[in-house]
Amino acid sequence: MIVNEERKTTGKQRLIILGIAIFMLFSTFALYVSIVLNYQNAETQSQIDQEKQTKLSNLYSQYQLKLNEQANELSKKYFDTFKPYLSNVKAFNAAEVGELKTNDLVKGTGRKIENKYSEDGSVSEADVDYAAYYIGYLSDEKIFDSSFNDTTNPVSLKNPLDGSDRMIEGWLEGIDGMHIGGIREITIPSVLGYGDQEQNSIPANSPLKFIVMLIEKPTKPEVPDDLENLYKEVYGQSLREQLN
Repeated sequence: MIVNEERKTTGKQRLIILGIAIFMLFSTFALYVSIVLNYQNAETQSQIDQEKQTKLSNLYSQYQLKLNEQANELSKKYFDTFKPYLSNVKAFNAAEVGELKTNDLVKGTGRKIENKYSEDGSVSEADVDYAAYYIGYLSDEKIFDSSFNDTTNPVSLKNPLDGSDRMIEGWLEGIDGMHIGGIREITIPSVLGYGDQEQNSIPANSPLKFIVMLIEKPTKPEVPDDLENLYKEVYGQSLREQLN
């Protein structure tokens, strides 16, 4: 008969087992501490980020007040001149708009807008050295956008629109040849507008009309250093470059 003998661990084996147990206990504790620290660090970073966002918002609000002050001064200067042209907004036959047309209502005496064109006739380099007040409307007289605070009972003008090469082709071509101080009615076929794409309140395949008054581009208030630096830190880009 074979009798199983009880196996006893040696002192060396017990030391190895104890070492493994201690290592596992330490590893578990270290993992726990790491999780807690990472959570605390995440909370701290989140709090820092929130404080930066709050400070950035406050600084930008202060800067926006300066922009609004400038807009109000410009409105006082140009509102009475541009307001009467709201009466020029009238219905037109959309089916008859097959090409870009312009009609100068006021010639203007300032510098002339001069674009550069590619071989296919599209604007290759837009002249954007201007600011503009405008009224944009559809064939049913509906105003889809304007520089007025309200088109029913306007009392002021918003900040003028800075010249940009990101405008629709019909706008870029339509203001070409205008002089600063001029006011022009521009009729734009849909192909030079938004084409077959619906754009907010503008239905697809809609011809557009604009009444545009060009003014000298105002020099915006300087962005304070603390706002510029914090904006770069949070968003990784320059606020000054975006506004110019």
